[in-house]
This record gives sequence, C-alpha cells and structure tokens, in this order.
Amino acid sequence: MSPWLALSIPLLIVAALLYRRQSRLRKRRELLATPLTPQQRAVVERLVPLVKRLPRELQAKLEGKINLFLDQVTFRGLNDLEVREEMQLSIAAQACLLVVNSPVWYDTIRNVLVYPSAFLTNRDTQDGHFVHEGRHATLGESWARGPVVLSWDDALQGGLDATDGHNVVIHEFAHQLDALSGHTNGIPILRRGQTYARWEKAMLDAYNDHVARLERGERTLIDPYGGTNHQEFFAEAIVTFFEKPTGLKREEPALYAQLVELFALDPAEW
Repeated sequence: MSPWLALSIPLLIVAALLYRRQSRLRKRRELLATPLTPQQRAVVERLVPLVKRLPRELQAKLEGKINLFLDQVTFRGLNDLEVREEMQLSIAAQACLLVVNSPVWYDTIRNVLVYPSAFLTNRDTQDGHFVHEGRHATLGESWARGPVVLSWDDALQGGLDATDGHNVVIHEFAHQLDALSGHTNGIPILRRGQTYARWEKAMLDAYNDHVARLERGERTLIDPYGGTNHQEFFAEAIVTFFEKPTGLKREEPALYAQLVELFALDPAEW
C-alpha cells in the first residue's frame, strides 16, 4: 500500500463520520423547527389538554420535540395491539412535556412498548427475611436506557385528565430522566447553577414528610406510591408538579422551587 493511500483511508473515514454527525444534527434542527400538522395538533390538544395551557412559545417548542421523539422512537404494540398515530402523539406529547424547555433529552430511548391495558409482570416482594415471587398487574415500566413499557388504557386516561395526579407516561419518563445520571435514585442531571445540596435537602425533606403522613394514615397530595423509595417519590413528585402545581407549591415550596429550576417551567402560573 502506498503511503498516500495509507494516509487517505483514515482521513476518508473521519470525513465520513463528520458528515454523518453533521447530517444528524441538521435533521435534529429541522425536526425541532417543524410544527405539527393542524390534524396532529388537534389530536394532541384533544388527548392531552394540558398542552393548551402552555405559554405560546412553549407550545411551539413542544411540537418540535414531539416530532423529534416520533422520529427517534419505534412504538411496538403487544398482545395484538395496533399502535395508531393518535396513540403515538398522545404518548409523545406527555413524555415531551418534561423536556419542553430543557436541554436534556431522552438520548437512549429507541422503543416504547404498548400493551392494551394493565399487564402482568414478575416481581419479587420482601417480607422480613423472606422474598416472595409473584405476578403483579402493572401500568408501566421504565428500563435504564429503555425501553419504556406502557398500558395504553392508562396512558390515555393520564393524558385526558390533567388534574387527578395520576399519569403513567410522565411517571415512567421521569424515571428515564433520573437514569440519565447513570443511577436511578431521585437525583437527575441538574441545570447549570442548580446545586445538589439544595436539591437533596428539598427532596429528602419532602420525602420524609410524605412518608410520615402515610404512617399517620393521612391523605397526601403526592400519590402514596411515592413513599416506596426515593426514585418513586421523584417520579410521583413530577406528576404532581404538572398536574397539581398550586397544591405542591403550597405544601412543599422548596421542592416545587427545585422542580421549577430543573425544568425551567412554572406550571402554577399557566
């Protein structure tokens, strides 16, 4: 092999890789700048009415991120479910609410698996020193680096009712944001200027208060499932942030302030 050829091959490989990267970035920019069609927008507003409360500039951002999400993710129906476009739009819109005003993105998600309704999963439960194996009805699951698994019945209902404090799509994609740090533990990648000390104090104080209320048998604003552990509290707190923001701001102002900073959103003002 001639010296010229030996030198040119690596250069051609580098050039090809740079071209592919530039092409991906260009496509990403185009998708983010592309609005939904009027028909798609009508579907999203009907199935996820919360989006109509977004400030106008955030609505445009949301539509671009929905397009990016739909281009990146493959939806796979399970148990003979046919995943229609309106189902994809509903799930994508709910997932993208979390990142509508954030530089963070679901980089590792490539597949969303959709069951028609609640599905059975094998899950161990612990009772003292004993571990019991069993099958449990599940509304959703989130695996580190994907996929996300959802019950369509519950994903649909979560999008339609934006005030009941239950949303399986937001819950499972909150776990995806949590996992981007490398650990699913209720400590996500924070925004520039946001300190882990303030985040940890706000989250732990709110979590401990939540658990104490549950132990006293009191009703809680955040879903009781949030008392399971820190990562489930993180996910349920985010659902409450979007669906019951004024209540969360009143009951847990420090936590609410941290979530406002994390998402660069203030749903209580919408």
